[in-house]
Amino acid sequence: MDQKVTQLAEQLLKSGFDNFSERERRVITSIARRHHVTRNVNQALAERQTLSDHLADRVARFGGSWTFIVIFSGVLVAWAVLNTMTLPRYFQAFDPYPYIFLNLILSMVAALQAPIILMSQNRQAMRDRLAASLDYEVNLKAEIEIMALHEKLDQIRVGHLEELVRALQEQVGVATELIKKIAD
Repeated sequence: MDQKVTQLAEQLLKSGFDNFSERERRVITSIARRHHVTRNVNQALAERQTLSDHLADRVARFGGSWTFIVIFSGVLVAWAVLNTMTLPRYFQAFDPYPYIFLNLILSMVAALQAPIILMSQNRQAMRDRLAASLDYEVNLKAEIEIMALHEKLDQIRVGHLEELVRALQEQVGVATELIKKIAD
């Protein structure tokens, strides 16, 4: 592995590069190479999504909308009015009260819609896990970068302190010589 990456891992986290998980190695590598770790969750999911996934999401989105509720309520009211009031006046109703055929259709719609909604919910849970994973990588990189900045600041402070100590030692030396001259 790249020497710079291993050195960074040992320096910042006091551990060897091989002791990290794949995700942590990827973050450390991106730091060493100055690459970004942020990714768009929607784009990452879109790369994996199949046509059936897309279709299931659209069906679940429509099935959980007010548009669906209004249309479906209208169909149910129309069905009841048609089979209870309108058709019995002129013809025989094709599904008279208690609407057994309607119950069959509603059961089939529910039997089809439930697994589609569950598939969509599973993908949403996967999306949430991916978002959490990407957030973890960003947070880990930020933490490592902050640690590196603290270390740099500490080095700067130590360097300034050493310069101040040297300057004070020089001034003490000059003051000591002046005192010796005055005393002589």
